[in-house]
Amino acid sequence: MTRLIDLSHSIRAGLVTYPGLPAPQIHPFLTREDSRAKYADGTQFAMDVITMIGNTGTYIDSPFHRFEGGTDLAGLDLETLVDQPAEIFHLRDTSTRGIARECFGDRDLRSKAVLLDTGWSRLFGTEAYASHAPFLTAAGAAYLVEQGVTLVGIDSLNIDDVESGGERPAHSLLLAAGIHVVEHLTALDRLPESGATVTVVPPKIEGFGTFPVRAFARIP
Repeated sequence: MTRLIDLSHSIRAGLVTYPGLPAPQIHPFLTREDSRAKYADGTQFAMDVITMIGNTGTYIDSPFHRFEGGTDLAGLDLETLVDQPAEIFHLRDTSTRGIARECFGDRDLRSKAVLLDTGWSRLFGTEAYASHAPFLTAAGAAYLVEQGVTLVGIDSLNIDDVESGGERPAHSLLLAAGIHVVEHLTALDRLPESGATVTVVPPKIEGFGTFPVRAFARIP
C-alpha cells in the first residue's frame, strides 16, 4: 500500500523559523464560549486569526518572491506541484556546507523534484539552526537548471548561503527558470533515493511570493 510521509514542520504561535523574521501570532476571533449565544443549543465553533509572514514553517518560494513581475502563488501550475517524481540526495555525511554539482552524479533529474537531505532539520527551532547551515552552491543550482528539474527542496535554513554577504545565486537561478524552491523540509531521511513522489501546494494568493505548504511524499 502507498505510504504518505509528512515533510512539513508544524506551525504554532511564537515559532521562529528564520531569526529576525516575526513569529506567527494566533488569537481567537470567536471563542467557543461566545459562539454558543449565536447558534442553536449544543452548537459551537472556534474562529481564529493568524498573523504571520509568508516565510513561516515549511514554505515555497515562487518567482514573485525574487523577481518583480514574476509568477506569484496564484499563478503556479498545479502540474508542477502535485505528485512530482522525486530524487532524494542523502547528504548527511558531507564534510562541506555547500552542496556542489558533483553531489548529483549522473542521475536522471529532468522533470523531477530534487530534495536535499542534509539532516539540518534536527536543529529546527533552536539557535543552532541559523548558524553554518548547509546550502546549494551556485554551480549546483546552475546544473539543476540545465537538467530541467521542477522543484528543489532542502531541509535547511535556506537554499542559499545566508552568511555570504547577501548574495542569493540559488534563488536567482532557480526562480528565474521557474523552478520552485521549498525550504525547511523535514523527515527526508525517510524517503528512498528514487521512486517517491512529492506534493507541495500553497494557497492561491495573488501578489504574494512565499507561503507555507503541507509538503508530503508518497511512497509506493
